[in-house]
Amino acid sequence: MSGIQDLLSSSIGSDLIRGLANETGQAEDKTAELLAMAMPTMLGAMKKNVRSPEGAEGLMNALSTRHTGDILENLSGIFEGGVDESFKNEGASILGHLFGSRQPTVENALSQRSGMNPAAISQIIQMAAPIVMGLIGKQRAQSKISDAGGLDSLLGSLLGGHSQSDLGALSSLLDADGDGSFLDDVGDMISGNSKSSGGLGGLLGGLFGK
Repeated sequence: MSGIQDLLSSSIGSDLIRGLANETGQAEDKTAELLAMAMPTMLGAMKKNVRSPEGAEGLMNALSTRHTGDILENLSGIFEGGVDESFKNEGASILGHLFGSRQPTVENALSQRSGMNPAAISQIIQMAAPIVMGLIGKQRAQSKISDAGGLDSLLGSLLGGHSQSDLGALSSLLDADGDGSFLDDVGDMISGNSKSSGGLGGLLGGLFGK
């Protein structure tokens, strides 16, 4: 099953990185580095959300209707002549569902880790969000997934490159300080200041190649 790293190293990934870099005026290597951090963070948020019946139902509905994977067929076309506002608004809506009021926390953590300014990061992840959803939707359809357990397993597989025990640690430690919000911990994890010793901080460090 193709994961985030497979996507980024594919021709589709090249189109995505090039398009986002041109759209935001960032270097392609920096854009690729950011996506390698931001995309797993989005998947981690989804993985946390599907643990509730409402979250699983909402994601399943979105993947079954609007985000089926068709977007992956013509990524270069999205960026020709500039990305239109409806596409950006769609991405903003997805991020709102994933991160809510904690979105600036995520963006600032990514900024600290990547060295890119938060405004550029906000633009990039906004445009990347529908593509991440398309990737998940395509894999869901191919795997004929129709329940929350299947979605949870799919998201773990898309994170890629880790054992099932690692993925279990990722899920259980997303809220490292036990306060009910894993997004408080995302900033610490990405910046390398995880409140938990080893564990998730080390796992995400490996995920991000840092």
